[in-house]
Parts: sequence; C-alpha cells; structure tokens
Amino acid sequence: MHEPIESDLLRTFLVVTETLNFSLAAQRIGRTQSAVSAQIKRLEETIGETLFERNARGAVLTRAGNQLLPYAQRVIELLNEAAATIRTKPLDGPVRIGIPEEYSQTILPAALAAFAVRHPAVEVTVSCDYTARNLAALEKDELDLAVVFDWSNQTTGEILCIDPTVWVTSLVHRLHEATPLPIAVYRNSTWCRDFALRSLDQTGLRYRIAFVADTSSGLKNAVLAGLAVSTLSRSNIPHGCRELTSEDGFPPVDSSRVVLRRNPYHSSEAIQELAERVREAFQPMSALLQP
Repeated sequence: MHEPIESDLLRTFLVVTETLNFSLAAQRIGRTQSAVSAQIKRLEETIGETLFERNARGAVLTRAGNQLLPYAQRVIELLNEAAATIRTKPLDGPVRIGIPEEYSQTILPAALAAFAVRHPAVEVTVSCDYTARNLAALEKDELDLAVVFDWSNQTTGEILCIDPTVWVTSLVHRLHEATPLPIAVYRNSTWCRDFALRSLDQTGLRYRIAFVADTSSGLKNAVLAGLAVSTLSRSNIPHGCRELTSEDGFPPVDSSRVVLRRNPYHSSEAIQELAERVREAFQPMSALLQP
C-alpha cells in the first residue's frame, strides 16, 4: 500500500512551482531551504518520481511534476474552500433582492446557489421586475438589494457590467429587411419611447408595432417566432438570433450600465454576503461583454 500524500507537502510543492527556486520558496513560507528540500524529497519518495530538476538557476518541473501540478492545485483549492466554509460565521435572517428578468436564468441561479451552500439559514426573497419598480421598492424599504439598468448614467451604485441594448432579428426570418419594419415593444414603456423608438426615428427607419409584451421573454418569443424584430440586452440574445448592427442599418439603442443598488436605510452581514455573490456571478459576463 502506498503512503498517502500529505497536504502540507503539496502546499510546499505549489510554492516551489511558483518560484522555481528553493531559496525563494523557503522565504515565502517561512522555513529554511533545507526544510523545503526535505519536504520535496519526502513528496518525491511518496510518489516514487522525481518532481524537479535542480540547476544553477533554480528548479524546473519534470514530466511527473507537471502531471502532479493540476491535482495539487485542485486538492489545495478544495481544502481552502472547505476551511473557509466551515469557519464562516453562519448567517440567518431575510434578504430581499430585485433583479431584471434578463438575468433570472443566468446570474440569479449562480449567485443564489453559491450563497445557499454557505448560508442555508438565510431566507432569500426574489423580485423579478422592471428597473423602475425595483428602484421604487428599494426606496420603500421593500428590497435590500436591486440589480437595475441605468441608461442615462444617473443611477448611483456599484457597476457590475455594461450590457448594451441592441436590435435583434431571427436568423431564419429576415424581418429586418421588411418595410415598414415590424417591431416588438414593451407595453406602456417610457424607455421604449425615449430609446428604442427614438433610435429608429433618428435613423429614418419606417416601422410598425407588430407585437406588445410585458416581459423580455415575450420580446424574445416574438423574434424567435418571426413576428417582429425587437430590442434585447446583448447578453440576452437567444440562440437562433443575432444582433442588428450599423452594417444592417440599425443604430445602437443604449449602453446600459448594470448597477447594484443597496437599501439606503439598513444593511446586514447576510445582505453584504449576497451582494458579494451577485458581484462574483456577474464577473464572467462582464469579461464577455467587453468591447
């Protein structure tokens, strides 16, 4: 039976792989160079393979060392995550968050899943609604956090990403070539009037309102079904559709900042923790939407 690999030996191994120098590794972990060398030798004896080739400049990973590296990283990451989770002070109490429907199937599940694992006793209530309604609920102390769109750079808060609104058409139904242009719009929306319709008016595109909906999913369905073209957040363009650009004769609609707003009246550790998870969930999207 082989001797099990000790996690401390893997930690030292990772430091040496980062520095590629036993002396620098010893300084970083606060041990003598001979102690670090002894740990690596012990690890090599446990595995039965040489992990580093020593030379005058330092050390270079061998084939076996390169094989071990990803496993060592995964083991130490899991150990650190387990320690952080266990040591984290349990949180409880209610947290109320508002978020646009556009992110209800992407950002929201990712953020809540990560939060629920660490804090199962916290009661989270979610409101999927328009920006105006979520902002009003925040001011009335009906929400603790709100993810909102800011089209005019007027909303204060933490910017999570830039997610422009663009005109979208189906790849199958080429309705963007029709005259007048059939469009799908939100019902009773000042944003549609001030941004979507104005963008067409300024370009001189003739259009007719062919579909009216209360939600972004309604607009997506209209585009997918070939009933109209519509405006959607760039991150929310469904499979089978594409953005209409200036090459198609369509202007951008807005450059929406996605902003995290907090309740101005009170906060709690649970609210702060959920805000952190929301921020983390938006990071991959922020990178993808970079111009």
